[in-house]
Amino acid sequence: MLENVIYKLQRSLDKKIESLAIMVTSGGVDNMETYKYIIGQINALEATKREISNLLNNKEQNEGTVVDINTKNSLTK
Repeated sequence: MLENVIYKLQRSLDKKIESLAIMVTSGGVDNMETYKYIIGQINALEATKREISNLLNNKEQNEGTVVDINTKNSLTK
């Protein structure tokens, strides 16, 4: 269930980023203020995608078996 929501969120972010990028590249921006605003939106959406990806990677890494290696009791003294 949660994976489905995350997948849909990522798809939605991708579609919005693509839409904004097309607007910028196809001449849909009439002044510098609007251009900067759209670029800011793209940057924020990309940062959100990266954060979601980082959170998912951390979750996957934390799901494994943890082995504690005690370095204080080494065999060589």
